[in-house]
Amino acid sequence: MVTMVSVEEVIKLLKGMEGSQQVFKLDDRSRLKLIEIENSVKGSLGITCRNLGVEECLKRQHVVVVIKDKRFRPPPEPTVLLVADDDVIIGKEIFPHDRDQYKDDENVLFLSEDFIVFLDKKPKSKECFMMPPVSFPEVSRLPGTRNVTSCSPSPPGDMFVRAMHDLPDDPLLASILIGYDDT
Repeated sequence: MVTMVSVEEVIKLLKGMEGSQQVFKLDDRSRLKLIEIENSVKGSLGITCRNLGVEECLKRQHVVVVIKDKRFRPPPEPTVLLVADDDVIIGKEIFPHDRDQYKDDENVLFLSEDFIVFLDKKPKSKECFMMPPVSFPEVSRLPGTRNVTSCSPSPPGDMFVRAMHDLPDDPLLASILIGYDDT
């Protein structure tokens, strides 16, 4: 028999992670407002945005919010992709430990030190910035959790989540949503 983990136990785990400043469960009313906010986000330079991570996360039974600082561990996968033509990845966020892998590649253009574009991928249709669902191993390892996913909300979504708990709009902090279902 699988032991179920309570939301309180998930919150306790997340509060114990280095860089975690505040942790709380997202209520149903806030979920609806967050969907509305994310659906209204517009991209820059004529490139649209889709936060698939938030869409997937909010489908889960439980959603917990972590307000974090820079000491929080980095995500295990890229959190921003530039996609086109039925999900062909033409650009992505990279992490410091990935830079050397791409620095001498003539088919890679660094738009910044943490975002690259693949020059050999020529889109046939319009591009879209996508924020994909990202794994969250610490919660996935807990007994009784399944379909665990995490994401970063857009800047307006982040401001909304912080405002729910009277937290300041501090550029040194960011929010993460972690969604999961019971087994």
